[in-house]
Amino acid sequence: MAGEDDSPDLPSDGVADGDRAERQMRFLFQLRSRGVTDPRVLAAMERIDRGAFVRGHFEDRAYEDTPLPIACGQTISQPSVVGLMTQALNPGPRDTVLEVGTGSGYQAAILSVLCRRVLTVDRHRRLVAEAEDLFRRLGLTNITTRVADGSFGLPEQAPFDRIMVTAAAEDPPGPLLSQLKVGGIMVVPVGQSDAVQTLIRVTRTETGFAYDEMRQVRFVPLVEGLGQT
Repeated sequence: MAGEDDSPDLPSDGVADGDRAERQMRFLFQLRSRGVTDPRVLAAMERIDRGAFVRGHFEDRAYEDTPLPIACGQTISQPSVVGLMTQALNPGPRDTVLEVGTGSGYQAAILSVLCRRVLTVDRHRRLVAEAEDLFRRLGLTNITTRVADGSFGLPEQAPFDRIMVTAAAEDPPGPLLSQLKVGGIMVVPVGQSDAVQTLIRVTRTETGFAYDEMRQVRFVPLVEGLGQT
């Protein structure tokens, strides 16, 4: 019939279901090829769409394995690093996790699928507000956000089963170490260089802390104080 549109209906994001499935398959393949093998982590990263956390000029690169700029001079980490850090943290379904550095909210969203509760802090009020809005829209009700100096953690909520730090410190911050439960794990990038840091997994034992070096990474620095935005 004249004037009839025979093109397939597209979802609101403009991507056909077949294209979305292929994109998701490629996304998961690149995660596995870079060492993300934990089935729970892969399932969480399949469920949480990274595209929801990337805006503006870089939207078309949301599914590449690369870090991308976000507001306030921060970045959203590359997916494989998010996966490897989450895998190393090994959060359980009954765990309470502290995340230092909310950023885009992507890492907190992944963690929220894997644990009982996530508390995430950031020094930039704008990032926290935007992440809160995304969490509401995605129905992620077990995430609590705070505008705070993350280098001091949240002592009033401690101790934590797991602590994830998504900014680089010169050394694992003492206040955060003290807020980790015995048997708990913290994953944190450390190093004095802005170019390359080392990702460290810290496990608290009955007698102290055990440190395992994982790989080289590059993160924005962990800065004390609150941001201007």
